[in-house]
Amino acid sequence: MVHLSKGDFVWVESSDGVPIGAEVKLTDTGQLQLIDDEGKEHKINKKTEGTIKPMHPTSVKGVDDMIRLGDLNEAGLLRNLLVRHKEGHIYTYTGSILVAVNPYQLLPIYTTDYVHMYTDRRLGELPPHVFAIADSCFFNMRRNRKNQCCVISGESGAGKTESTKLMLQFLAAVSGQHSWIEQQILEANPILEAFGNAKTIRNDNSSRFGKYIDINFTPGGAIEGARVEQYLLEKSRVCRQAPEERNYHIFYYMLMGMQAEQKKILSLGSAAEYNYLTMGNCTSCEGRDDVTEYAHFRSALKILMFTENDSWEISKLLAAILHLGNVKFEGTIVNNLEACKVNKSSHFNMVCQLLEVAPKQLENSLTQRFFTTARDSVTKSLTSAQAVDGRDAFVKAIYGRLFIWVVDKINAAIYKKAEGSDEVQQSIGLLDIFGFENFKKNSFEQLCINYANEQLQQFFVKHVFKLEQEEYTRENIVWKHIDYQDNQHTLDVLANKPMNMLSLIDEESNFPKGTDTTMLHKMNQVHGKGGIYIPPKNNYETEFGIKHFAGEVYYDSKGFLEKNRDTLSTDLIELVKTSTNKLLKQAFQNQLTTGTVKSINPRMVITTSSSLRQTSDAKKQVPTLTGQFRKSLESLMKTLTVCQPYFIRCIKPNDFKKPMLFDRELCMRQLRYSGMMETIRIRKAGYPVRYTFDEFLGRYRVLLKTSLCDPKKESKEKCCESICKTVLAKGEDWKTGKTKIFLKDSHDTMLEVERMKELNVKALIIQKVLKGYKHRRQFLRQKAAALVIQKYWRGHKGRKLYRTVQHGYARLQAQVRSRQLHFHYQKKRHAALVLQTELRGYLARKEWKRKRNAVILLQAQTRGVLARKALKKMKRDMYLSAKQKEEERQANLERQKKLEEVLRQKKEDEDKAKTESITDQEMVDSIFDFLPPIMVGGQEGQAPVGFENLEGRRIIEEIDIDDLPMEEELPKEDDDDLDEYSFSKFASMYFQGAASPSHIRQRLRTAPALP
Repeated sequence: MVHLSKGDFVWVESSDGVPIGAEVKLTDTGQLQLIDDEGKEHKINKKTEGTIKPMHPTSVKGVDDMIRLGDLNEAGLLRNLLVRHKEGHIYTYTGSILVAVNPYQLLPIYTTDYVHMYTDRRLGELPPHVFAIADSCFFNMRRNRKNQCCVISGESGAGKTESTKLMLQFLAAVSGQHSWIEQQILEANPILEAFGNAKTIRNDNSSRFGKYIDINFTPGGAIEGARVEQYLLEKSRVCRQAPEERNYHIFYYMLMGMQAEQKKILSLGSAAEYNYLTMGNCTSCEGRDDVTEYAHFRSALKILMFTENDSWEISKLLAAILHLGNVKFEGTIVNNLEACKVNKSSHFNMVCQLLEVAPKQLENSLTQRFFTTARDSVTKSLTSAQAVDGRDAFVKAIYGRLFIWVVDKINAAIYKKAEGSDEVQQSIGLLDIFGFENFKKNSFEQLCINYANEQLQQFFVKHVFKLEQEEYTRENIVWKHIDYQDNQHTLDVLANKPMNMLSLIDEESNFPKGTDTTMLHKMNQVHGKGGIYIPPKNNYETEFGIKHFAGEVYYDSKGFLEKNRDTLSTDLIELVKTSTNKLLKQAFQNQLTTGTVKSINPRMVITTSSSLRQTSDAKKQVPTLTGQFRKSLESLMKTLTVCQPYFIRCIKPNDFKKPMLFDRELCMRQLRYSGMMETIRIRKAGYPVRYTFDEFLGRYRVLLKTSLCDPKKESKEKCCESICKTVLAKGEDWKTGKTKIFLKDSHDTMLEVERMKELNVKALIIQKVLKGYKHRRQFLRQKAAALVIQKYWRGHKGRKLYRTVQHGYARLQAQVRSRQLHFHYQKKRHAALVLQTELRGYLARKEWKRKRNAVILLQAQTRGVLARKALKKMKRDMYLSAKQKEEERQANLERQKKLEEVLRQKKEDEDKAKTESITDQEMVDSIFDFLPPIMVGGQEGQAPVGFENLEGRRIIEEIDIDDLPMEEELPKEDDDDLDEYSFSKFASMYFQGAASPSHIRQRLRTAPALP
């Protein structure tokens, strides 16, 4: 009995048979109860106490590597994935195998920072991630010089395509070149997804074909090219889809994203208008933007060197397919035989225009069949149903060959075959192939897909279980054999035995009268009692079952032979020959060049008994779809066999494509058929890492301590054992065989880490010695150079000092000479000034004497004039009476007043004019106001002594009339008496312009005394 307390984790029984984890909690009443991982309550009673088991601590919070789980059972595995899924950790290791649970949402764990974080790191150093697997592939390719491959498997919708794209992005980033070829490889995905992916019930972006991308690297680790191999495109999806499913993405991209002008030329409308796009009653996909995806698709075409003409031709063929789906047939009776004819419509006319064929020839090819017998040629009319089948076969052929042409075009752009190089080209292959499928109605495509998954499962089983345990036996390693689920018997029934199922399908397809019923009857006879094949319950049922590694799947045999033949009628091939559409002819180039034409229905061949064997033999030479697929799949398995494989197991958590929803039953079923339980057991007990003694010693020789083991004296085996004993802790489980040493994944990581540390130490020693040598040599070189520099520097410095002293003396000489010249100049200047002074004094005195004499002469003349005037007046006054004198005096006074009034009025006008404007004289005076009032010789200034005021010196003597002698009246003179006027009055009356009685202050221009 288990003692329980609050917070404990235990295992309890569940309805699906796998124990579920539960936590012990207290109720409100204080009783213990269990809450399981799904939130359900479980009561603790006597019945359930016995089934409760304690949980190992590693299963409580989960572990990164499921090998470390304490509860190594199905319940422990399932809960570990559940706990990590709830925490947002979608990746978990199983040794070197990565388990990836689809989160159905975008996670921020694929940025550039994460790329740098996982670059050049060993597996297990960081949390599980798809980047870690990609880095391990890249690291081991460069380390071991061996091609790598990564097999990404899982059900449809588990996330295989996304994992492939993430691997590609990481490899393109770590190659370090960021070249055009890397971008081209990445951009090939949108094109392939557009043509080969579609929305299904289980997956919004389901790959309906398989692809193997082989990425080639240079010896330096840079991507130099890639090649894409495609497998088994589901061509039937073009013509019909299951409910809630869509056709291929490219049709919806084109209808939503193409420009209106181009759609008008191609006569395209919306998706709801076309039969081929509405059979699943689903024309949209939540979460996908068809307009944005079409823009991305167009840009990818340009990057992959598709021309604009190529893009347009592709659009024409796709539009022709859509229009062909809308072509309808009407049944008629011709010559008492059932026949049909094409209903004329715009769709039929557009098909003729886009395929560039004659309308009449297209109609005949769709409604009639031309057969050639040994003696005659027969034309047979087809019924409406047969015409529809023929039209659908033609559409599938066009789309399938167009897809192959696109893949070849991509390979031509990104694949570069190495020529003339001795070095082996290294590569990493990524296999993204359709997952295991089991629908309500499974057909021929599902059989081929599940056969491919059986092959991949066998490859996984063979690599992980068979080869590993056989090698342990070969190397005499003590080992307890682990049982595992081997699907080899299923493969034998499907493809390996002489009368296997695929061979029977091929054989029946080659018979002219073979039908789906005869094929099913043969399979019942041969494999009905084998245990793998499940025959129908009665003769009327068309379904048979096969026990696959993932469970039983029932297939509807209806249409098996027709799909396997994958044939096209002679009439349609001839129709393609007459077409002028270049892309259509390129797509059908193989059929047009080989000249072998296959009939759409071998049962319609009209032949005689003599030619039956010949026709049958000819038909055997025609490769069927099964034969082609088996051949390409065998080539793929050979490629994978020579590579070192890595595995990514993708798990689909639920069927509803919802995030954070974990369906335990669905996940448990996937874990079971993937062999994860056996994988964990063999990985935990086994030794996945193994080296030959030579390889191990060659790689880890740096970890060998020669004091313990001298490689010159001891064997390589002992040296390898010495390295493991030194590096790995005691008690670690590692083995040595006859020729190899066997290690765990953790041991390989520890050895790599220690090797890197030791290499770093040795590298530091080498660097120290080399740097010492380098620096000593550099020091001696620098010392010699310094001596040369010093020699030249000292010479330069001495020459510079000499030039400085020389320049100083030259300046000193210049200063002395300038002082001497200055002294002589000052002396001469002083002498010139003395001479000028004397000369100017002499000239001034001479001028003054001249002016003085002129003034004296002027005074004498003026005094004479005044004296004569005075005498003349005295004589006149002597004869005037007193009354006349008084009248004359009064007249003079009035004249004087009138003159004064005129002068006063004139002065006021002048003052008013001065206030309003500045005269020229005032402007001159204001400009030259800084000049002194007395000017130098020859210029006007103050009047000479004795001439200051000639007017003031006039003295009018009073004369008594009675004292004057009576004289005769003198004749009256006309001259005006000037004695009554002052000089200012005279000037105002007779001077012109702005002349005034004041002296002029302007300097007179005189020549200098000395030239």
